[in-house]
Amino acid sequence: MNGFVDFHEGKWRVSDLKPHVSLRFKDVFKGIQFGATPPFDLRDRPSFAADLDWFMQRYPLSLTEDAQSRLSDQLKTYAYLQDRVAELKRPDYRPSIKPGFKAPEEAEDYQIRAAEMLRSTGSLLLLDDVGLGKTVSFLASVADGWGLPAAVVVQPHLSSQWVKEYIERFTHLTAFEVKDRKVRDLPPADIYLFRYSNIAAWADYAATLGIKTVCFDEIQELRHGTGRQHGSGTAKGLGAQAFCDAAQYRIGLTATPIYNYGSEIWNVVEFIAPGSLGSWYEFVINWCTSHGTHWIVKDPAALGAFLVDEGIALRRTNDDPEVSRTLPPLSKVITQVGWNEGDADTNRELQQRLAQRILAGSFHERGQAARELDVMLRQETGIAKARAVAAYVRTLVEAGEPVLLAGWHRGVYEIWQDTLSDLNPVMFTGSESQPQKRCAKEAFLTGQSPLMIMSLRSGAGLDGLQHVCRHVVYGELDWSPQVHTQFTGRVRRRGQQHPVTAHFLHVDGGSDPVVMSTLGLKASQSHGILNPFADMEAATPLDDTRMRKLAKAVLEGSHDAQ
Repeated sequence: MNGFVDFHEGKWRVSDLKPHVSLRFKDVFKGIQFGATPPFDLRDRPSFAADLDWFMQRYPLSLTEDAQSRLSDQLKTYAYLQDRVAELKRPDYRPSIKPGFKAPEEAEDYQIRAAEMLRSTGSLLLLDDVGLGKTVSFLASVADGWGLPAAVVVQPHLSSQWVKEYIERFTHLTAFEVKDRKVRDLPPADIYLFRYSNIAAWADYAATLGIKTVCFDEIQELRHGTGRQHGSGTAKGLGAQAFCDAAQYRIGLTATPIYNYGSEIWNVVEFIAPGSLGSWYEFVINWCTSHGTHWIVKDPAALGAFLVDEGIALRRTNDDPEVSRTLPPLSKVITQVGWNEGDADTNRELQQRLAQRILAGSFHERGQAARELDVMLRQETGIAKARAVAAYVRTLVEAGEPVLLAGWHRGVYEIWQDTLSDLNPVMFTGSESQPQKRCAKEAFLTGQSPLMIMSLRSGAGLDGLQHVCRHVVYGELDWSPQVHTQFTGRVRRRGQQHPVTAHFLHVDGGSDPVVMSTLGLKASQSHGILNPFADMEAATPLDDTRMRKLAKAVLEGSHDAQ
């Protein structure tokens, strides 16, 4: 024989490999540390069993009784999962379950597909675009009683929305909100709603709830993990792990890119499908490359495809045929507005110095200068066009159209609030408390205000705006196209009865020309189509190439002015 295989305490141990077989083994199982010699300890997962079985076709190994039994079980599991996932992905898929929703509410076929995926695999990372109803997909899996009781972990401002706008509206299930950290006996319920801010306090109590399913809404909240395997973790990560350990089925919901740092995607997947990406070291070797102090996924598209092919993740976009027919059409309007020099506080000399550092400074100087110039130029640009943006928004509102206005900087918000004060604008940014945000949403939905000013990166999970608004105005721009897609998704989602228009307002100066170029926004463009995995590749915050373009634009602009 060429070696021995044992299975003990949840791990595979491969030992006594002949030297040439050991080399071939490490070629196949690349998670083994470079230079290591047998025995090799590897994590148990169905895909490993399939790879081991394939390897033994060429190099037969001697298996203990425990190893043979586990291999047989895992091969059956792997074959079933592959067949079931393939069946659920078929274009001619037809739902085989009927969610127990209240009439007249119904789930779309693509939402039931996600529900069946969870039931079949027991774990799912649902990465659907904003507005595609990930919450409804989860409820479709449990509304008839399957997987109950369930624990749902949400961001604090979304707890009541889950109960009122989803659980009570769509299902006959009972729900109980856990709003504090005071551990006590909880009343019987079908769904318990916890918050990321309090799950750490309830960690020791999780096992006593008898929950069968745990759902993490906006699971990117757990991207820092538990800290057990590498680096620092979080208290909510440890709390989340306790709920995972107590549950039989696990699902995570997010439309937010989490593929930039390797540790983040590994942590998230580890909560939902532990071991599916191997150990941390295996994952780093197989999927990542070093970038400073971080591990970056070297091929995000390949990782995304792997997660989808293995049935770990499911991602649909607005452009998928089964989805697009359920959504209103989207159009983009790209409009140049005026630059108000009087509002902009420009320090050209400092901008030039920062630009020169980006182009010619040391590694540390370039990074620091890039951050400073990015903040300075984007804020200056937003302020310089703020009054022109306000005039544009006023035209829409006075025509009877409620508007969702996107911005980023406090100085820009202040100009908008002052200029549009007669329209009674409401705010939904990072500065408002949860009660203030609830009041702002209520005022916008009831018509007390026709204008909501929202931060570009706020509003995760916010729903209901689609019932009153069909116009999104971008008064400031973000570097990431996915941020705009998600923001537009606040109104382009299930329940929207009208075509949606996204208005991109830009100036011929400041940071806008470079940002517009990065986003690929052109006046001739109707509306773009995002690759399902394109956001993974565009997720890293400060890209060196685009900052060099910004620096060159600053220096060229100062030269033209002389």
